[in-house]
Amino acid sequence: MLLSTRLNLLLVFIPLAMLSNASGWGASWTFAFSLMGLCPLAERLGFATEQMAMYTNQTVGGLLNASFGNITEAVLAIYALKQGLLRVVQLSLLGSVLSNMLLVVGCAFFFGGLRHKFQTFTREGVAASTGLLMLGVLAIVLPNALHATHSELQGVADDIALSRFCSLALLGLYAAYLYFQLVSHRSLYDAVAGGDGGGGGGEEGGGGRAEEEEEEPVLGFWGSLLWLGVLTGFVTLLSNYIVDTIEEAAEQMRMPVAFVSTILLPIVGNAAEHAAAVLFAMRNKMDLAMSVAIGSATQISMFVIPASVVCAWAMGVPLDLNLHTFETVTLFASACTVCLFVQDGQSNWLKGLTLV
Repeated sequence: MLLSTRLNLLLVFIPLAMLSNASGWGASWTFAFSLMGLCPLAERLGFATEQMAMYTNQTVGGLLNASFGNITEAVLAIYALKQGLLRVVQLSLLGSVLSNMLLVVGCAFFFGGLRHKFQTFTREGVAASTGLLMLGVLAIVLPNALHATHSELQGVADDIALSRFCSLALLGLYAAYLYFQLVSHRSLYDAVAGGDGGGGGGEEGGGGRAEEEEEEPVLGFWGSLLWLGVLTGFVTLLSNYIVDTIEEAAEQMRMPVAFVSTILLPIVGNAAEHAAAVLFAMRNKMDLAMSVAIGSATQISMFVIPASVVCAWAMGVPLDLNLHTFETVTLFASACTVCLFVQDGQSNWLKGLTLV
């Protein structure tokens, strides 16, 4: 059932976060309760979307999962922009991309590989996603390179102008990607919809298919849609609490805001993708697992990040894509590593362990 997993014991932190915020228990308590409450909400988003995916094909299901999973990042970015926390926006979105590329994909490969000796997925579909992912990463690399070759005064204005231009271009490319994925080349992503959903070898692969055949929907289509709306509402509420308390809570807990923004927020925010991708991989649905993990990283880099820049532009906030050099190099190296690992269309637990 929807609320039957042990992780849902953490749902008790949702009313605690609301009570802490209303009663003034302190920023650190409100922040901690909100983070804990987001974990089951994000995971249940993945479950409800999986239920809805049973009434569609794997491509649409993966796209829906990535979309609802990234609501946390989008809401956090909007609230942080309103409060002028530009560095929090940059680091949280950077951490989300890294978390999806390395942690989510790595865990899907690792736990799927423990149950199945080897697994396969559609290379053509993943190639399109990783290609756009690299474009999104390059759009972040370029402002940093431009900043390094200009004076400080001139560089700030140029960074913002280049970031806005790249953001508009990325949004256009992402729209084209959706058309490619869902309309013009849909067959590339639906190739396994009538088969085993990503092959495994030998008896293990057969066991995965038998398990898939026994699956039955727990929620109806409209029930899934209703729960997605309810869960998204609570995610929005807790995200607001997090943004309101992040700086004071980080000071009280003696943690750098950069660590909280880059590590803690993305791990909690990506719980939906993490849980869903691992679940799909263990059930030998590697195409859906890759659609969730790589698709989510692609959506953040191609849509959420540029949309944040455009929204900041409309709000009169000077948000750009110029990250620090170390962060930029880390992002670029991680993207190259993931692209190399998925180009053969096969996964195993060793690849997953390497990424993690």
